Amino acid sequence: MTELHGRRALVTGGASGIGRAIAESLVAAGAQVVISDIDREAGSATASEIGDAVRFVACDVTDGEQVAAAVSFTTGELGGLDILVNNAGVEILKPLLEQTDEEFRRLMDINVTGVFLGMKHALPALTESRGVIVNMASVAGINGCPLLGSYCASKAGVIQLTRVAALELRDAGIRVNAVCPAFVDTPMVDRAGPIVESALGTPFSGIVEQVQGRLGTTAEVAEVVRFLASDRASWTTGSHYVVDGGMTANLL
Repeated sequence: MTELHGRRALVTGGASGIGRAIAESLVAAGAQVVISDIDREAGSATASEIGDAVRFVACDVTDGEQVAAAVSFTTGELGGLDILVNNAGVEILKPLLEQTDEEFRRLMDINVTGVFLGMKHALPALTESRGVIVNMASVAGINGCPLLGSYCASKAGVIQLTRVAALELRDAGIRVNAVCPAFVDTPMVDRAGPIVESALGTPFSGIVEQVQGRLGTTAEVAEVVRFLASDRASWTTGSHYVVDGGMTANLL
């Protein structure tokens, strides 16, 4: 596929999981991609494994100077920026009011402030290209979930940042959308499974089967991101796209 031929993308949190799958999907569609990640070793390895169309830059998305530097690196290496995917994120699995102040602030800094900083510092380059922003949210930003209280709040924040940015940037020709996956086969979900089982006394696999049929794949999520980044979604902005196997459609 070549629908993104010549497009230039920056994907945060691209060393593994959904971020890596997004980078692979964009490259398969013809894009040149920079992945950023706080994990230098994993990020460099991922870029090397995907191939010559991918470059890596280390970046802590909670640090505005580092985010600005990652955008500058991307525009310098690729000649501009057409697609920003704010994917970097973390989780905490603990009853909401048992979380420490530091845990809560760190999660919000990465999941919410990181998205804000990405959009803010990429704005000049995206204005020049009339580009696209895709923010990774979650079904946890739509419904509540025990043990994921701060994560739910952060992803609701991402959805609202997406909506407002879409309205404010529409006249500049920049589209902004969010993607909301349910449980996907990633290291994050691998970490979550045993904690959920211990808290609820129910096998995690059984919970997943009941609420969404099966685990989603990173490739399935990446397909939605690629669509939103493409001209096929040219009249799509300010929306959040649910990828959840029917989880949020079900009352029981």
